[in-house]
Amino acid sequence: MKSTKLRKLITGTIAASLLAFPLSFSTIPAPAAEAGTASIIGALINGVAAHSQLDALLRKYNDSEEGRQEYFREMKKQYGVNNDWALNQQLDRIMTNLTAGIGAVDPSIYNKPYNYFINNQKGFNAFCTLGHNLSVNTGLYNVLTNEDEIAVVLAHELGHGQKDHPAKGARRSLNVQILGAATGSQAGAVMAQVINNRHITKPMENEADSLAFDYITHTSYNPGATAAVWQRVLDLSKTKANAVQEFLSDHPADDDRRDAYVKKISAYSGNHVTNKDGLVRVNTKDFTTPAPAGGMSARERSYFVMGNLAAAYHKGYDKRRAYADGNTVMLGAQPIMTCVNGDESAHTLAERLNAIK
Repeated sequence: MKSTKLRKLITGTIAASLLAFPLSFSTIPAPAAEAGTASIIGALINGVAAHSQLDALLRKYNDSEEGRQEYFREMKKQYGVNNDWALNQQLDRIMTNLTAGIGAVDPSIYNKPYNYFINNQKGFNAFCTLGHNLSVNTGLYNVLTNEDEIAVVLAHELGHGQKDHPAKGARRSLNVQILGAATGSQAGAVMAQVINNRHITKPMENEADSLAFDYITHTSYNPGATAAVWQRVLDLSKTKANAVQEFLSDHPADDDRRDAYVKKISAYSGNHVTNKDGLVRVNTKDFTTPAPAGGMSARERSYFVMGNLAAAYHKGYDKRRAYADGNTVMLGAQPIMTCVNGDESAHTLAERLNAIK
């Protein structure tokens, strides 16, 4: 088959839905099918021959440098490119930091470096596709503004990429569908079923969430952002329903994902730090309930405080005396909390921390 036809097959009908995995956020809008696609699919769907041909397509776009770069170019054409300087600088910084963090636990990331860009889609979304090709919707920035939280979202997507979930999910679905397609006349229905489902399994989601935490803790990002981002989604679902409605409707419960991360943060601290509905505790003693600030709810902010404390305990800074540096509570070299209106003073919190840690 000519490369032009291959490109039409991939980008015209299955690029957005079959091969792209928006595993953290809402489904990518599927493009209209190319004219003549049904006849192309009909020619392909033929038992073992179809399996071989489609597998070859997946291998090309997932594994070969030529194929993944071709696919990346087509993604940009399909979704558009946002050239906002500040957002792209931030994305470069996040991807550099995450690549180093992932490389500390999985050096294979350097064998197939990620391609990435910000697209012009307005939905709340980020997605990783075949060939370590990743894109962030412009609409994501209408919901998330904190770099640490954005890094968590991308770490989750990179987890899918590192474990090759896009290709594995596509192969699994195609294998099942091809077995049920005895004739070319059934091809349209088969491919339609494949396109209309994202083929995401709970084990894949759980694995990506777990990997995201591991990756984040090997960077300078606050591990508490892993829980905070889901709290933010829950908070904003009440005021920005349209922005997150689709996301909330077809994903695992966000409070469950938040709570799973809270347990991971606590374990990372050596079980010294816990969080009960926004009340941060140290060694079972009440430490603080932060006030809402900076566009964050009190509970979202509490997870950042928890994450800083967890990092301090993980690094062994708990052996040092807490102190106030202006409005910031410090524990060793680790900032714990910058106090604002509505919070207790940094001095009061430092003294309390010294009394209970």
